[in-house]
Amino acid sequence: MSSRTSSIITIAGVTLLGLAAYAVYFDYKRRNDVGFRRKLRKDKKRVDKSIASSKAAVETASSDDLRAALEQVRKEEVPVAPEQKEAYFMSQVAAGEQMSIQGPNFHLPAALAFYRALRVYPSPVELMVIYQKTVPEPIFKLVIELTNLDVKDRVEGYYDHFPPKSLGVAVETRKIDDTTSKKVLVVKKDVKAGEVIYKEHPVVSALDYDIQDAGTHCSHCLRVVDPSTAIKIPQDPINTVYCSPECQSAAKTQSHALLFSLERPLPAEIPTEPITPVQLESRRKAQVLYVDHLKKISKAAPLLVARFIARQIALEMNKLIPGAGESKSGENDFVDSDGGDYLLADHLERLRYLEVTADKEEIELITNVLQSVLPGLEQFVTEERYAVLLGKMAYNAFGVYFDGGRDDKPPSEIRPEDQEKTRTPVGTARQVGTALYTVASYLSHSCDPSARPSFNNGTSELHLVATRDLKEGDELTVSFVDVTQHEGETPVEARRRRRMELARGWRFACGCDKCLEEAKTLDLGAASENEEKIKDESKVEDSVTNYQENEGGSV
Repeated sequence: MSSRTSSIITIAGVTLLGLAAYAVYFDYKRRNDVGFRRKLRKDKKRVDKSIASSKAAVETASSDDLRAALEQVRKEEVPVAPEQKEAYFMSQVAAGEQMSIQGPNFHLPAALAFYRALRVYPSPVELMVIYQKTVPEPIFKLVIELTNLDVKDRVEGYYDHFPPKSLGVAVETRKIDDTTSKKVLVVKKDVKAGEVIYKEHPVVSALDYDIQDAGTHCSHCLRVVDPSTAIKIPQDPINTVYCSPECQSAAKTQSHALLFSLERPLPAEIPTEPITPVQLESRRKAQVLYVDHLKKISKAAPLLVARFIARQIALEMNKLIPGAGESKSGENDFVDSDGGDYLLADHLERLRYLEVTADKEEIELITNVLQSVLPGLEQFVTEERYAVLLGKMAYNAFGVYFDGGRDDKPPSEIRPEDQEKTRTPVGTARQVGTALYTVASYLSHSCDPSARPSFNNGTSELHLVATRDLKEGDELTVSFVDVTQHEGETPVEARRRRRMELARGWRFACGCDKCLEEAKTLDLGAASENEEKIKDESKVEDSVTNYQENEGGSV
């Protein structure tokens, strides 16, 4: 083994060996790390300049050669067991080193070997830094181009696979004005008023805390439970109740075992050291403190974020089992992409969000919960990422309600402008819980919506129902707030109320046809002009906008 190969493996092997103990980001870091993408672009420019100025510059592979080579690598199976990943990584690095000294004709094969090693490495940014110091520049450039091409294809090809065509809807880019465009959901077939357009289960959900404490609803699917058949979890810190063994199993697999139980964190197939009573006590203490905080603030978004993070971890852990794929229960799972090998994180990455300030105490509490389960899991929580996920829940979450909604929700002591809002056409105060959906998150608001969410099967499964006849290509919209005119309200008061709720919850001034027409017919004048000054504050992540700016794509 050459000194260069030894250097790469010695430096990188320390991190790779950690995979034998627990799961951290694999493909997620490679495909969703904004810093990684930014570094690729900077490194490519630097290496291009260096090679161009060198008298010994060599011809690089054509884009067609690179794409063909990349497609071949994509078809290759990647090892799943930690020991196999480690051996694969080392063999590919060694092969790349051997070919790199055989001349220009072997530059592409060498780059492919280094790229294969990158595919199984948990921290691609770190490995690219190592490559930069140890791999010849022409080959390093090819590795950058291969990785950039792979990420670019996945970013720009996402909407070819999501949503699945079987749902009869698609995400398209529509112009908002001369300078702004936005992703919206459109129907891909003619639909009659009252027809169910599609159905979907949530990624994560959470009951309102008073209902969670009462134990009257299933903590997973949110349906009303029969006390005589309800499954209660003894000594559960969050007072969990399930309506069926199926919901119990799905919840356990997705997040509950990690966040609120004392069960073994890793799959049985992966050996670990025995858990001591002291460790179990520390784990339970962290859970209790976290639940106390959740109940104190009485907001769903932090719990949704925690369950989303736990779900990511569970999916990554499952990959450590040889031959295992993603664990899905079918009946209790979210709408995924129809091909393209996209991760749960890919779906969330593309959703709009609001800028919010994350509570440092809250971050410390969830970090302690994860760390008490398995040291290293806290890598899934950073202050910046946690704040973005909170903002995504705030902007995209729907309220789940049955039969017109409840009317017994305890009054909130929080100021109206600080109260949590969800996309609930009967009003957030009438919901039983909150849920996040991959497809429905692309629905825009309208005060005269073309569709409405329905939960008429008594669970958190969302049925999108057409409110009027729709033609193929029509945009699908829902009302985020109660847009009806209440008893005793004038049309002006009803308009002001719903627009105020939208500004507080989603930070935009509604520009739907109904609002614009009312502004004219109600002769609101200056008051309407002042309302329009409220700009849409929702954002998309840098990892998405970077490709719009650098590759000519669209958000």
